[in-house]
Amino acid sequence: MSTTTPEIAESRLINRLALRLMPLLGLLYLVAYIDRSNISFAKLQMLGSLGLSEVAYGLGASLFFIGYLIFEVPSNVMLHKYGAPRWMARIMFTWGVVTILLAFTTNATMFYVLRFLLGASEAGLYPGVIYYLTLWFPARHRVRMLGYFTVGSSLGNMLGAPVCGWLLDKGGLAGLEGWQLVFIVTGLPSVLLTVVVLFLLPASPKEAKFLSADEKTWLTSTLGAERAQIKASVATRDSLLSVLTEPRVIGMALYYMMLSISVYGVSYWLPTLVKGFGVSNTTNGLLNIIPWLMATIVLAWLPSRLRGVGNRALIAMLASALLGVVCFASAVFLPTNTLRFIALCFGAPCMYLLIPCFWTLPPKFLFGARAAAGIAAINSLGNIGGFIAQNLVPWVRQTTGSVKAPMLIPATCLLVFAVVTVFILRRDKSARVTQSAVAVTE
Repeated sequence: MSTTTPEIAESRLINRLALRLMPLLGLLYLVAYIDRSNISFAKLQMLGSLGLSEVAYGLGASLFFIGYLIFEVPSNVMLHKYGAPRWMARIMFTWGVVTILLAFTTNATMFYVLRFLLGASEAGLYPGVIYYLTLWFPARHRVRMLGYFTVGSSLGNMLGAPVCGWLLDKGGLAGLEGWQLVFIVTGLPSVLLTVVVLFLLPASPKEAKFLSADEKTWLTSTLGAERAQIKASVATRDSLLSVLTEPRVIGMALYYMMLSISVYGVSYWLPTLVKGFGVSNTTNGLLNIIPWLMATIVLAWLPSRLRGVGNRALIAMLASALLGVVCFASAVFLPTNTLRFIALCFGAPCMYLLIPCFWTLPPKFLFGARAAAGIAAINSLGNIGGFIAQNLVPWVRQTTGSVKAPMLIPATCLLVFAVVTVFILRRDKSARVTQSAVAVTE
């Protein structure tokens, strides 16, 4: 790759790839997350406009995840077949159009249909990027890249909150209500980004004009060797779709579901919770910046410290999940709004750190087209948690009569997540001991 030492040359190449690819990928996820979370702010006015209850609105909002579930695996298989630029451009365009159409919802049925179509349109983006990163970055660098990518979601919440809050207070502009402006303004960026993705996102290292021949060779051989090692150690079946019934894939999906319920439960309910403090929509949006800003700082800093061998990522997951349990339980039982909000601000980074750490696990036993299908299956099945969260949260609110009680949901789910992480850590430790014993014997 260069005349410098291999370690320095590799570091320079990876950093250059990160600068070239991650800003655009992060921007896609930022826009996607704004389009997912805008519903939590639009809800503050849309309930009255459409005459829906909290529970009925939660059902409509959650239909996003049903469309997402049904179309996730086929979408990711298409991405593998046609390449990231073309398929991601298609995803961006269709979800932007559907988001804008939500502004013209006139009844509950139309709202339900469009939310389902929004999920179907966006299906494939997140697992597609996870798979795409395996085509560019060796495994030892992926926690850092996934951290950079996940920053897009926390930034999406952080930037989307004040914009949506402000737009709610600007109702009347062009004869539109505030909630309608929320959907139009947040839907336009994804449509505009379609052309950017199509022409600036390279499909693979072989097609990257910014890489030298030596760099392409090194990346191809390094990533090929990793895939060969995984293939040699993992039993595979002939059918691509057989990955959907593989126990490890189903187990990972259920594991991820606990995290998904937590993330979507908090992001969906936080504006409603803060609104209960008696603040304006604009102030609500500004306050919602704080927890997601803290999550962004953690994601930008910590994942790069988890690089290397061993089980650092798993240990970080366990510590983060347990701290999250404490934070979200405190958000229910602490005596004042200020203390409860502080607990929520510390809970948000705990959830978001879990995401990049989690997504380093599936590529350890999935590769090639099976990786595209398997990662999509884990993400889509896991994201049923979003459907559960957006129905369970308003149900808990209605049943208990407390606007704070729904925060027990992420506390419980993160506790389950922590227990499973302990089990994985123990298995990982046993596997390392076995490998060391074999190496000594040889």
